[in-house]
Amino acid sequence: MKILLTGANGQVGWELRRALLPLGEVIAATRADVDFADPAAVGAFVEEVAADVVVNAVAYTAVDRAEDEADLAFSVNRDAVAAMALAARKRGALFVHYSTDYVFDGTKQTPYSESDVTAPLNMYGRSKLAGEKAIEEIGGNWLVFRTSWVYASRGQNFVRTMLKLGASREKLSVVSDQHGAPTSARTIADLTAHAVAKAILERQSGSFESGVFHMTANGATTWHAFAEAIFAGAKRDRSRADLLIREVLPIPAAEYPTKAPRPAYSVLDNARFDARFGLYRAPWQVALALVLEELDGA
Repeated sequence: MKILLTGANGQVGWELRRALLPLGEVIAATRADVDFADPAAVGAFVEEVAADVVVNAVAYTAVDRAEDEADLAFSVNRDAVAAMALAARKRGALFVHYSTDYVFDGTKQTPYSESDVTAPLNMYGRSKLAGEKAIEEIGGNWLVFRTSWVYASRGQNFVRTMLKLGASREKLSVVSDQHGAPTSARTIADLTAHAVAKAILERQSGSFESGVFHMTANGATTWHAFAEAIFAGAKRDRSRADLLIREVLPIPAAEYPTKAPRPAYSVLDNARFDARFGLYRAPWQVALALVLEELDGA
Protein backbone atom coordinates (compact mmCIF):
# COMPACT_ATOMS: atom_id res chain seq x y z
CA MET A 1 0.00 0.00 0.00
CA LYS A 2 1.20 3.49 -0.86
CA ILE A 3 0.52 6.43 1.48
CA LEU A 4 1.02 10.03 0.41
CA LEU A 5 1.74 12.31 3.36
CA THR A 6 1.65 16.03 2.66
CA GLY A 7 3.16 18.56 5.04
CA ALA A 8 5.75 16.04 6.12
CA ASN A 9 8.05 18.64 7.71
CA GLY A 10 5.40 20.20 9.93
CA GLN A 11 4.78 19.38 13.59
CA VAL A 12 2.15 16.73 12.87
CA GLY A 13 3.63 15.65 9.56
CA TRP A 14 7.01 14.92 11.14
CA GLU A 15 5.39 12.54 13.64
CA LEU A 16 3.21 10.98 10.93
CA ARG A 17 6.29 10.01 8.94
CA ARG A 18 7.13 7.65 11.79
CA ALA A 19 3.63 6.56 12.80
CA LEU A 20 2.43 5.64 9.30
CA LEU A 21 5.45 3.54 8.35
CA PRO A 22 4.01 0.19 9.57
CA LEU A 23 1.02 0.64 7.25
CA GLY A 24 2.90 0.83 3.97
CA GLU A 25 5.25 2.85 1.79
CA VAL A 26 5.10 6.49 2.87
CA ILE A 27 5.71 9.18 0.25
CA ALA A 28 6.59 12.23 2.37
CA ALA A 29 5.85 15.46 0.49
CA THR A 30 6.90 18.96 1.57
CA ARG A 31 6.76 22.45 0.10
CA ALA A 32 9.93 21.55 -1.79
CA ASP A 33 7.84 19.09 -3.81
CA VAL A 34 4.75 21.19 -4.49
CA ASP A 35 3.39 24.67 -3.73
CA PHE A 36 0.46 24.04 -1.40
CA ALA A 37 -0.87 27.53 -2.12
CA ASP A 38 -1.39 26.44 -5.76
CA PRO A 39 -4.48 24.19 -5.81
CA ALA A 40 -4.00 23.12 -9.43
CA ALA A 41 -0.42 22.03 -8.78
CA VAL A 42 -1.47 20.22 -5.61
CA GLY A 43 -4.22 18.31 -7.39
CA ALA A 44 -1.88 17.28 -10.21
CA PHE A 45 0.75 16.17 -7.72
CA VAL A 46 -1.69 13.95 -5.80
CA GLU A 47 -2.93 12.40 -9.04
CA GLU A 48 0.64 11.74 -10.17
CA VAL A 49 1.64 9.98 -6.93
CA ALA A 50 -1.46 7.76 -7.19
CA ALA A 51 -1.48 6.67 -3.56
CA ASP A 52 -3.99 4.41 -1.85
CA VAL A 53 -4.21 6.74 1.15
CA VAL A 54 -3.65 10.50 1.23
CA VAL A 55 -2.98 12.05 4.64
CA ASN A 56 -2.96 15.83 4.51
CA ALA A 57 -1.03 17.54 7.31
CA VAL A 58 -0.64 20.83 5.43
CA ALA A 59 -2.38 23.88 6.85
CA TYR A 60 -2.11 27.63 7.09
CA THR A 61 -2.04 27.99 10.88
CA ALA A 62 -0.98 31.59 11.54
CA VAL A 63 -4.21 32.50 13.34
CA ASP A 64 -3.60 36.22 13.74
CA ARG A 65 -1.88 36.74 10.40
CA ALA A 66 -4.82 35.07 8.65
CA GLU A 67 -6.91 38.14 9.44
CA ASP A 68 -4.73 40.03 6.92
CA GLU A 69 -3.94 37.07 4.66
CA ALA A 70 -7.40 35.62 4.19
CA ASP A 71 -6.84 34.79 0.51
CA LEU A 72 -3.74 32.76 1.32
CA ALA A 73 -5.42 31.04 4.27
CA PHE A 74 -8.38 29.99 2.11
CA SER A 75 -6.12 28.95 -0.75
CA VAL A 76 -4.24 26.51 1.50
CA ASN A 77 -6.99 25.47 3.92
CA ARG A 78 -9.88 25.23 1.43
CA ASP A 79 -8.84 25.27 -2.23
CA ALA A 80 -5.76 23.05 -1.99
CA VAL A 81 -7.65 20.70 0.30
CA ALA A 82 -10.49 20.47 -2.22
CA ALA A 83 -7.99 19.70 -4.98
CA MET A 84 -6.46 16.89 -2.89
CA ALA A 85 -9.85 15.47 -1.97
CA LEU A 86 -10.94 15.44 -5.61
CA ALA A 87 -7.74 13.74 -6.75
CA ALA A 88 -8.11 11.15 -3.99
CA ARG A 89 -11.72 10.48 -4.97
CA LYS A 90 -10.74 9.97 -8.62
CA ARG A 91 -8.11 7.49 -7.50
CA GLY A 92 -10.48 5.75 -5.07
CA ALA A 93 -8.07 6.59 -2.26
CA LEU A 94 -8.85 7.26 1.38
CA PHE A 95 -8.41 10.96 2.17
CA VAL A 96 -7.48 11.96 5.74
CA HIS A 97 -7.48 15.61 6.80
CA TYR A 98 -7.16 17.65 10.01
CA SER A 99 -9.34 20.48 11.21
CA THR A 100 -9.58 22.54 14.37
CA ASP A 101 -11.52 23.38 17.50
CA TYR A 102 -11.61 26.95 16.20
CA VAL A 103 -14.61 26.08 14.01
CA PHE A 104 -16.67 26.75 17.18
CA ASP A 105 -17.40 30.08 18.83
CA GLY A 106 -16.73 28.93 22.39
CA THR A 107 -20.07 29.92 23.89
CA LYS A 108 -20.80 26.43 25.24
CA GLN A 109 -19.74 25.33 28.70
CA THR A 110 -19.67 21.61 27.88
CA PRO A 111 -17.54 19.77 25.30
CA TYR A 112 -18.51 20.30 21.67
CA SER A 113 -19.75 17.32 19.69
CA GLU A 114 -19.55 16.93 15.92
CA SER A 115 -23.25 17.76 15.63
CA ASP A 116 -22.94 21.15 17.35
CA VAL A 117 -23.39 24.27 15.26
CA THR A 118 -20.13 25.67 13.88
CA ALA A 119 -19.54 29.43 14.10
CA PRO A 120 -15.84 30.30 13.81
CA LEU A 121 -14.76 33.61 15.31
CA ASN A 122 -11.72 34.21 13.12
CA MET A 123 -10.54 33.89 9.54
CA TYR A 124 -8.38 30.86 10.30
CA GLY A 125 -11.38 28.97 11.71
CA ARG A 126 -13.51 29.99 8.73
CA SER A 127 -10.90 28.76 6.27
CA LYS A 128 -10.60 25.42 8.05
CA LEU A 129 -14.37 24.97 8.15
CA ALA A 130 -14.51 25.78 4.44
CA GLY A 131 -12.01 22.98 3.88
CA GLU A 132 -14.20 20.55 5.80
CA LYS A 133 -17.24 21.48 3.72
CA ALA A 134 -15.30 21.14 0.48
CA ILE A 135 -14.25 17.59 1.38
CA GLU A 136 -17.82 16.61 2.24
CA GLU A 137 -19.17 18.07 -1.02
CA ILE A 138 -16.57 16.27 -3.12
CA GLY A 139 -17.32 12.94 -1.50
CA GLY A 140 -15.44 9.70 -1.81
CA ASN A 141 -13.91 8.00 1.24
CA TRP A 142 -12.66 10.57 3.74
CA LEU A 143 -11.99 11.22 7.41
CA VAL A 144 -11.65 14.65 9.02
CA PHE A 145 -10.10 14.78 12.48
CA ARG A 146 -10.66 17.97 14.47
CA THR A 147 -7.97 18.51 17.06
CA SER A 148 -6.82 21.34 19.32
CA TRP A 149 -3.93 23.27 20.90
CA VAL A 150 -1.28 21.36 18.93
CA TYR A 151 2.32 21.34 20.15
CA ALA A 152 5.47 19.30 19.62
CA SER A 153 9.18 19.16 20.36
CA ARG A 154 9.82 20.96 17.07
CA GLY A 155 8.34 23.96 15.29
CA GLN A 156 6.63 27.02 16.73
CA ASN A 157 4.16 26.21 19.48
CA PHE A 158 3.07 27.14 22.99
CA VAL A 159 5.35 24.71 24.83
CA ARG A 160 8.51 25.85 23.09
CA THR A 161 7.50 29.49 23.46
CA MET A 162 6.90 29.12 27.20
CA LEU A 163 10.26 27.41 27.74
CA LYS A 164 12.04 30.14 25.80
CA LEU A 165 10.32 32.90 27.78
CA GLY A 166 10.80 31.06 31.05
CA ALA A 167 14.54 30.97 30.49
CA SER A 168 14.73 34.77 30.33
CA ARG A 169 11.97 36.04 32.63
CA GLU A 170 11.04 35.54 36.27
CA LYS A 171 7.39 36.45 35.78
CA LEU A 172 4.89 35.77 32.98
CA SER A 173 1.21 36.55 32.47
CA VAL A 174 -0.85 33.89 30.70
CA VAL A 175 -4.53 33.81 29.75
CA SER A 176 -6.60 31.84 32.23
CA ASP A 177 -10.15 32.07 30.84
CA GLN A 178 -9.74 30.07 27.61
CA HIS A 179 -10.29 26.30 27.90
CA GLY A 180 -9.14 23.54 25.60
CA ALA A 181 -7.26 20.26 25.30
CA PRO A 182 -3.50 20.48 24.61
CA THR A 183 -2.76 17.75 22.08
CA SER A 184 0.74 16.72 21.11
CA ALA A 185 1.61 16.07 17.48
CA ARG A 186 2.76 12.60 18.50
CA THR A 187 -0.65 11.86 20.00
CA ILE A 188 -2.32 12.99 16.78
CA ALA A 189 0.02 10.90 14.62
CA ASP A 190 -0.32 7.72 16.67
CA LEU A 191 -4.11 7.96 16.86
CA THR A 192 -4.25 8.67 13.13
CA ALA A 193 -2.16 5.64 12.21
CA HIS A 194 -4.37 3.27 14.19
CA ALA A 195 -7.54 4.92 12.86
CA VAL A 196 -6.30 4.64 9.28
CA ALA A 197 -5.48 0.96 9.81
CA LYS A 198 -9.04 0.36 10.97
CA ALA A 199 -10.45 2.43 8.11
CA ILE A 200 -8.53 0.31 5.61
CA LEU A 201 -10.11 -2.84 7.03
CA GLU A 202 -13.53 -1.18 6.94
CA ARG A 203 -13.04 -0.29 3.29
CA GLN A 204 -12.09 -3.86 2.50
CA SER A 205 -15.21 -5.17 4.22
CA GLY A 206 -17.50 -2.55 2.73
CA SER A 207 -18.41 -1.06 6.12
CA PHE A 208 -16.50 2.22 5.85
CA GLU A 209 -18.33 5.49 6.46
CA SER A 210 -16.85 8.93 5.88
CA GLY A 211 -17.20 11.57 8.58
CA VAL A 212 -15.87 14.24 10.90
CA PHE A 213 -14.43 13.11 14.24
CA HIS A 214 -13.08 15.00 17.24
CA MET A 215 -9.63 13.68 18.20
CA THR A 216 -7.73 15.29 21.07
CA ALA A 217 -5.77 14.27 24.13
CA ASN A 218 -7.87 13.33 27.14
CA GLY A 219 -8.79 16.07 29.59
CA ALA A 220 -8.88 19.85 29.38
CA THR A 221 -7.17 22.88 30.91
CA THR A 222 -6.49 26.58 30.43
CA TRP A 223 -3.49 28.23 28.83
CA HIS A 224 -2.40 29.41 32.28
CA ALA A 225 -2.62 25.96 33.85
CA PHE A 226 -0.93 24.48 30.79
CA ALA A 227 1.96 26.93 31.21
CA GLU A 228 2.29 26.05 34.89
CA ALA A 229 2.39 22.35 33.99
CA ILE A 230 5.09 23.01 31.39
CA PHE A 231 7.32 24.81 33.88
CA ALA A 232 6.67 22.30 36.66
CA GLY A 233 7.60 19.43 34.37
CA ALA A 234 10.68 21.20 33.04
CA LYS A 235 11.95 22.11 36.51
CA ARG A 236 11.76 18.50 37.64
CA ASP A 237 14.61 17.84 35.24
CA ARG A 238 18.02 18.92 36.52
CA SER A 239 19.07 20.20 33.11
CA ARG A 240 16.29 22.80 33.27
CA ALA A 241 16.76 23.76 36.91
CA ASP A 242 18.18 27.11 35.79
CA LEU A 243 14.85 28.34 34.41
CA LEU A 244 14.38 31.91 35.67
CA ILE A 245 10.59 31.75 35.78
CA ARG A 246 9.21 32.01 39.32
CA GLU A 247 5.63 33.13 38.84
CA VAL A 248 2.94 32.61 36.20
CA LEU A 249 0.16 35.14 36.64
CA PRO A 250 -3.37 34.36 35.44
CA ILE A 251 -4.98 37.08 33.33
CA PRO A 252 -8.24 37.32 31.36
CA ALA A 253 -8.06 37.22 27.58
CA ALA A 254 -9.27 40.81 27.55
CA GLU A 255 -5.90 41.84 29.00
CA TYR A 256 -4.01 40.05 26.22
CA PRO A 257 -5.71 41.27 23.03
CA THR A 258 -4.97 39.45 19.78
CA LYS A 259 -5.86 40.39 16.24
CA ALA A 260 -7.95 37.25 15.82
CA PRO A 261 -10.49 36.46 18.55
CA ARG A 262 -10.26 32.99 20.14
CA PRO A 263 -13.10 30.87 21.56
CA ALA A 264 -13.29 30.99 25.36
CA TYR A 265 -14.21 27.30 25.48
CA SER A 266 -13.23 24.85 22.75
CA VAL A 267 -13.03 21.49 24.52
CA LEU A 268 -14.06 18.73 22.10
CA ASP A 269 -16.17 15.67 22.90
CA ASN A 270 -14.29 12.61 21.58
CA ALA A 271 -17.04 10.05 22.21
CA ARG A 272 -17.70 9.47 18.51
CA PHE A 273 -14.02 8.86 17.78
CA ASP A 274 -13.71 6.52 20.76
CA ALA A 275 -16.74 4.48 19.70
CA ARG A 276 -15.60 4.15 16.09
CA PHE A 277 -11.91 3.44 16.57
CA GLY A 278 -11.67 2.01 20.11
CA LEU A 279 -8.36 3.69 20.97
CA TYR A 280 -6.96 4.95 24.25
CA ARG A 281 -6.42 8.70 24.28
CA ALA A 282 -3.87 9.43 26.99
CA PRO A 283 -4.30 12.45 29.28
CA TRP A 284 -2.65 15.60 27.98
CA GLN A 285 -0.30 15.59 30.99
CA VAL A 286 1.20 12.25 29.89
CA ALA A 287 1.89 13.47 26.36
CA LEU A 288 3.36 16.72 27.70
CA ALA A 289 5.84 14.80 29.85
CA LEU A 290 7.03 12.87 26.80
CA VAL A 291 7.54 16.04 24.79
CA LEU A 292 9.48 17.68 27.63
CA GLU A 293 11.70 14.62 27.87
CA GLU A 294 12.32 14.78 24.14
CA LEU A 295 13.18 18.48 24.34
CA ASP A 296 15.55 17.78 27.19
CA GLY A 297 17.41 15.25 25.09
CA ALA A 298 17.59 17.53 22.06
